[in-house]
Amino acid sequence: MKVVAFYEFDLNGCSELKELLSSIGQLNALHEFDLNGCSELKELPSSIGQLNALHEFDLNGCSKLKELASSIGQLNALHEFDLNGCFELKELPSSIGQLNALHEFDLNGCFELKELPSSVGELNALHEFDLNGCFELKELPSSVGELNALHEFDLNGCSELKELPSSVGELNALHEFDLNGCSELKELPSSVGQLNALHEFDLNECSELKELPSSVGELNALHEFDLNECSELKELPSSVGQLNALHEFDLNECSELKELPSSVGQLNGFGEARTDGLQCTT
Repeated sequence: MKVVAFYEFDLNGCSELKELLSSIGQLNALHEFDLNGCSELKELPSSIGQLNALHEFDLNGCSKLKELASSIGQLNALHEFDLNGCFELKELPSSIGQLNALHEFDLNGCFELKELPSSVGELNALHEFDLNGCFELKELPSSVGELNALHEFDLNGCSELKELPSSVGELNALHEFDLNGCSELKELPSSVGQLNALHEFDLNECSELKELPSSVGELNALHEFDLNECSELKELPSSVGQLNALHEFDLNECSELKELPSSVGQLNGFGEARTDGLQCTT
């Protein structure tokens, strides 16, 4: 059998697999490589970078994987890279920015990941970036603003994230921005108002968020705005009345919010705003 003709290699659930042979790099035609659930795998051979045809690389649940070989940046055809549940992964190599074809990058549950290399801003084709549950992530590099194709940015549960770089306002294609559970986030940069394509903005449980910049009123495409349990939020800027496309506005459990600005009456598609124990219907 000529292994170089393999298109798919499925090792899903091989929970006793501790290492890969360096000869794996000879699988020149490989499109899909599934190592999901290989929970004893601690490292990848540098030859992994020779998989020039690889489109999908699934390392979901490789919970003992501590690092990625720098050669990973040579995977020029890679579209989907799943590192969900790689609990011990502490850093990404700077070469990650060379993945020019990457569309989906899943780092959900990478609990030990403390920072991202600035090279992530070079991922020009990236559509979905999932950092859900990266509890140790304290900041984002300013280069994230260079992700011009990004549609979905998930920072749900990044509970150590204290601020966003002003460059996030340059994410012109962004449709969904999830900051749910970013409980250390105290403010938003005024540049968020530049997110002209944004449809869904989730700030649920951003419990230290005290105010919103007036620029949020410039989010002309916004359909859903979730401020549920923003328990330190004391007021809304009058500019929220400019959110003409808004359909859903959740203010449930905003216990410090005493009143709504009169401008909410200008929200033509608006149904209901909720504060703690009070229904304010327009």
